[in-house]
Amino acid sequence: MLKSKFLFILFLLLLLTANTDLIAQCSMCKAIAESSADGGSGIADGLNLGIVYLMAFPYLLIGAVGFSIYRMKKKASITKD
Repeated sequence: MLKSKFLFILFLLLLLTANTDLIAQCSMCKAIAESSADGGSGIADGLNLGIVYLMAFPYLLIGAVGFSIYRMKKKASITKD
């Protein structure tokens, strides 16, 4: 019990003393993308394509897991009958 309280307090201290510069990365990326889009550079297009690429994989994984569960249940119901 004492060890878990100590770990919890340590976690809170680390969380509260975290470097706040790391939180600003999203706004920095947005600023760079906006400034490059105004200049005619393809950086904004590449950034948007990267976001779509990263967004697609969780949906593909969830779909694959759902399809495998569906197939297993269907196969089990066919062998049961």
